Amino acid sequence: MTDTGTVLIEAAALVGIIWLIIELLNRAISRGAKRSGASPLLVRSVRRTLRIIGLALVAAGLVEVAGLAPQLSFITFSGIAGLALSLALQNTLSNIISGILMMSDGVLRLHDVVEYSGVKGEVVKVGLRATWVRNAAGDIAIISNNYLANGPLVNHTASERLQRKL
Repeated sequence: MTDTGTVLIEAAALVGIIWLIIELLNRAISRGAKRSGASPLLVRSVRRTLRIIGLALVAAGLVEVAGLAPQLSFITFSGIAGLALSLALQNTLSNIISGILMMSDGVLRLHDVVEYSGVKGEVVKVGLRATWVRNAAGDIAIISNNYLANGPLVNHTASERLQRKL
């Protein structure tokens, strides 16, 4: 077989493997999101992001298989893609980290009465990205965990519990 034939087979295998991995990840994320009750919009955004990453990997892999770039350019491209992804997910990751820290510190629990930025009510859900607070009128305010962690957050029902931690 010629060198061109080998390159084409390698390229087709690369595209197939990356497509398979991306599809498996998409299906796993879809199943997990349905179980956790995530919004379809969030699932769609994550799936699109995975497909874009897959296309970038295919493009970089094809350039590498074709021998058009040295190995350092693939590493550089991967670094740039990682930087772009981290910048795109900066707010989401910040909310998740804040949520984990608030849960581990015991700052918020279900049924606590809290007040933040003029919103006072009972905590009805504490998620990784946001906390849901039901006010006296029955309306639900969804507040990003990053905002709550940066305060000022007043927890009216947890003063005794939080005093013990001090």
